[in-house]
Amino acid sequence: MRRTLAWGALAVVAAALAAGLALRLPSVQDALVRRAAERVMAAPPGALFADGALRVLLCGTSSPLPHETRGRPCTAVIAGSRLFLVDVGPGAWNRLALWRIPGERVEAVLLTHFHSDHIGDLGEVDLQTWAAGRPGPLPVYGPPGVERVVAGFELAYDEDSRLRIAHHGAELLTPEAEPLEARVVPLGADGALEEQAVVLDDGGLKITAFLVDHRPVAPALGYRFDYGGRSVVVSGDTAAYPPLAAVARGADVLVHEAQANHLLAIVQGVAARAGRPRQAKILADIPDYHTTPVEAARLANEAGVRLLVFTHLTPPPPNAFMERLYVRGVDDVRPDGWLLGDDGTLIELPSGTAEVRVGTID
Repeated sequence: MRRTLAWGALAVVAAALAAGLALRLPSVQDALVRRAAERVMAAPPGALFADGALRVLLCGTSSPLPHETRGRPCTAVIAGSRLFLVDVGPGAWNRLALWRIPGERVEAVLLTHFHSDHIGDLGEVDLQTWAAGRPGPLPVYGPPGVERVVAGFELAYDEDSRLRIAHHGAELLTPEAEPLEARVVPLGADGALEEQAVVLDDGGLKITAFLVDHRPVAPALGYRFDYGGRSVVVSGDTAAYPPLAAVARGADVLVHEAQANHLLAIVQGVAARAGRPRQAKILADIPDYHTTPVEAARLANEAGVRLLVFTHLTPPPPNAFMERLYVRGVDDVRPDGWLLGDDGTLIELPSGTAEVRVGTID
């Protein structure tokens, strides 16, 4: 038996040495690179667009605070074959590209407000979807002020676009398709927070913008998508805001921001005691214009939504233990029908049914 084990161990060592030697061969190295490239260039996940369902893909669930795996706020909504992005925080396009989401399908970006963690990747989304073959300018919806945001990104990327056209040619990178196109959602002029506005209504898809309470950031928006008899509401950043329940009434999915103020208070106290007054002041300023998980759960109950999905997590939980602490008290308010969102969470709402499928993107 000992001799058999020895020969087996020797065989394993020999195989490892052979593999190591093989990896030094250029032909083997090139084959491995080719295989990796084939995976990257594989067909995009066409099932996301195939059956007329309404889908939600979380492409950024963090906040301005850093996290190793969560990107800044971004929610993709897919209505049949149509793709929309609600907010495009830093890292949003990297996530979408890693999932092989076809950039040419992005029909519009809908901004909730203009904090940097919600708009930071707008220039990259514009560039990458243009390079992917987007057929025309990229509409960017948002509250008043979106014109300035769009103009700023256009100016910042103007030289980049010129150089790329000169390099790759205008036939490939059509100059007319490159621009961002600001679309102002005319809400908030009179300060009435109950206002709503239909920003798109065609092909069986209706997108409604509504005001939320993120003051002193005002106006700030959320968006409701209705398609194929199914519905999704994205809250944007907001304090606990009762009128949102009316907007979300009967929705299949409510994607709502959730800030764990009980954890944030601990971090704020540590910052103060550590002699970091600037960080402590900033952390002390933010609880009153965000919603806690328990508050969002109460609102979801009032609205009668089937599934509540927490996003824009502050502070973003670094592990499973902290995730449990993050949602402390939610089960007492809403025992089921909720989940803590993560980058890659995919919710599917097949048309003509009441089914809610929850998974992750492949």
